[in-house]
Amino acid sequence: MGSKLSVDDSVHVVIIGGGFGGIAAATQLKSWGIPFVLVDMRDAFHHNVGALRASVESGFAKKTFISYSMTFGESFRQAKVVGIDLVRQKVLLNNDVELSYSHLILATGSEGPFPGKLNQIIDMETAIQTYEDMVKELQKSPRIVIIGGGAAGVEMAAEIKTEYPDKEVTLIHSKIALADEELQPCVRQEVKEILLRKRVHLLLSERVSNLHTLTLNQFQENMAVKTDKGTEVTADMVILCTGIKINSSAYSSAFGDKLVSNGALKVNQYLQVEGYDNIYAIGDCADVKEPKMAYHAGLHGNIVVTNIINSLTQKPFKAYQPGSLTFLLSMGRNDGVGQINGYYVGRLLVTIAKSRDLFVSKSWKTMGQTMPS
Repeated sequence: MGSKLSVDDSVHVVIIGGGFGGIAAATQLKSWGIPFVLVDMRDAFHHNVGALRASVESGFAKKTFISYSMTFGESFRQAKVVGIDLVRQKVLLNNDVELSYSHLILATGSEGPFPGKLNQIIDMETAIQTYEDMVKELQKSPRIVIIGGGAAGVEMAAEIKTEYPDKEVTLIHSKIALADEELQPCVRQEVKEILLRKRVHLLLSERVSNLHTLTLNQFQENMAVKTDKGTEVTADMVILCTGIKINSSAYSSAFGDKLVSNGALKVNQYLQVEGYDNIYAIGDCADVKEPKMAYHAGLHGNIVVTNIINSLTQKPFKAYQPGSLTFLLSMGRNDGVGQINGYYVGRLLVTIAKSRDLFVSKSWKTMGQTMPS
């Protein structure tokens, strides 16, 4: 790349949401010299792939937040989107500002419980401190219960046992098999064996029945965690790793008839929202048959910018092909398992590819900034 595209004043792209898909799109637009505004409620990109380690290992959190304005300057706007006027082609912000768009990219991502996601709208320094506070709470807690055994839950348990092997960690999961359903049985079995080797207690096919009475993410001695099977576990800290939901509030009223039941938007093969040739949805908010992953969101961002350029240069559009599943589970910084293109990959490869730095250096490179040591 590096070549600039000469466009007239009518071209102006608005990106709503600065997650992995949003920054991929913004970086591409910037390199092509296409005018754009990236809108996000926060002042920094959150590399949430590293969020679990940031809540366990002191000093890691500062590597997981990257300033938007340092990278995008005037093309970044910190605000909340309160509506989209499809007729006038304007995005309405909470400070009564309206942004006109020729092309719109919806990249609003998903939200879920802390520490896997950070839903609070706070500045970067406060966000980093929130994770450092969690590390301190964890250090005080000898007995930890993790609720949920999907990807986040199993990675959380492994991170804690890697950093603090003497802590008693119990993982409670409502299903028999751990990690994500899209993964091959042999990968899910290896996840289980890694956790057992790390001496994590597993309570499978049980559901926590008194969640509303429990204090989350804070040291509190002798909490009784109860399950629907009558099991009771005593904990000093409880961490919730379930319940990710798509963040559709910015667009749900404008695109009511284009939403599927989970809040994602119906898109065609070019990732255009059905019925709109200048509006795209990427990442978690696009209804694409593949797991919701940072890696896929980045691919979507690149395809969509290619299609915007192709629409301006009268070239054919590029279709997005969901590939066969690439899914790497980091089980602490020195272990992991996963699959690439349908093939099992073991500890050595996953550790080198993901577990050591959880791709944080890649995000700093994308944002053109130097990662703090």
